[in-house]
Amino acid sequence: MNRPLVYLVFVAAVLGLGLLIGYNNIPGEWYQSLKKPTFNPPNWIFAPVWSVLYVMIGIAGVRMFLDHRRSAAMRLWLAQMIFNFLWSPLFFGMQDIASALIVIIALLIAVITFVVASWQRDRISALLFLPYLAWVAFATMLNGSIFLMN
Repeated sequence: MNRPLVYLVFVAAVLGLGLLIGYNNIPGEWYQSLKKPTFNPPNWIFAPVWSVLYVMIGIAGVRMFLDHRRSAAMRLWLAQMIFNFLWSPLFFGMQDIASALIVIIALLIAVITFVVASWQRDRISALLFLPYLAWVAFATMLNGSIFLMN
């Protein structure tokens, strides 16, 4: 197996799908009309942050795929990707704040559990997920605040 090629394909797929989902679920007038907490970041920050995070998520995923394919950590990586890719269509596309909150809580749990599950097996992958964990925790707080305010 050509490891550099697998890395490239994995990272490109995660980044590409993430950006495609984001592009198809851009915050519009509905989102602008919502009451938001004071800690809500400006819209321009999301694309660069998610781009960096998707690269890190992709690297962690390919490491699991290549070296720990049948592990619980790999299954958790897949689960968090599903929750991650569901959130934007729910929140922005369907304008369903409550369902998006449920999904992002599940995402947060999956990310935490991935870090724990991969910590002994592949510390680098676990460390790559720490900024993602911080961002998802912040996004969960933001989603919850928007839910409560609207």
